[in-house]
Amino acid sequence: MSRLVLGLMWLLRFLPAGAIAAIGNAAGAALFWLIPERRRVTRINLEKCLPAMGAAERERLARAHFRIFMRAFLERGVLWWAPAGRVRDLVALEGVDHLRALAGKPVVVFAPHFEGLDAGGMRLSQEFPMVSMYSRQKNRRFDRMLHAGRSRFGIRLVSRQEGIRKAVRAMKDGLMLYYLPDLDFGPKSSIFVPFFGVPAATVPGLSYIARITGASVVPCVTRMLPGGGYAARLYPAWTDFPSGDDAADARRMNAFIEERVLEMPEQYHWLHKRFKTRPPGEPRFY
Repeated sequence: MSRLVLGLMWLLRFLPAGAIAAIGNAAGAALFWLIPERRRVTRINLEKCLPAMGAAERERLARAHFRIFMRAFLERGVLWWAPAGRVRDLVALEGVDHLRALAGKPVVVFAPHFEGLDAGGMRLSQEFPMVSMYSRQKNRRFDRMLHAGRSRFGIRLVSRQEGIRKAVRAMKDGLMLYYLPDLDFGPKSSIFVPFFGVPAATVPGLSYIARITGASVVPCVTRMLPGGGYAARLYPAWTDFPSGDDAADARRMNAFIEERVLEMPEQYHWLHKRFKTRPPGEPRFY
């Protein structure tokens, strides 16, 4: 099955961006009914995070998210195998001067889990020397392709199993860290801070790395555009970060993500069990 899916992704790269987007949207509409467990997770996440939204509107948002998810998945064929020039044309950079102003200094590019994050990271790796972390995949063939695809423009990849120290050492070699810390990685090394008002296990890695390396934190959010293409927006470097209070820093991170989610709620990674780890004594959500 993985060979067939990868073959489809490889073939789709020859199509125009609009056609791939249309195919991805159709595939996502079908996927919504094919994986009931992730459909259930998405509905629970939306109910917890957006309780003021009506049930019918949340349902429309859940279906839109599946379309976005599949479109981003299939468009990785372009990111992994299309000529470098096409990737540059596919992904526009906004606010890149925020990074150029920090040339020669340690930088963490904080990239929350919006579905376009792969496109943003690969586009940035065409402009800057970078390192990033990734989770090894259970399917070995897909894991090899994921590693080869993401690293094709020179970005150095470190698996989460290898730990953050290897990524920090790469930063000391002058590489920017493209860092994705906003998932539930379990209770180890996590603290509970609110995400949309719900206690969420959150790793304080962003403030830890900034503290031990003296790095500036530059947020980056990649938006998927209607009909095809992406826009990776870089924000001004955060001031007064880290603050010395890991919980306050983690809350600042989550608050930034919340603001961006409200701008484009269908594009955040709702399929993930963000609230899987619960405080002691609290019942599970999933």
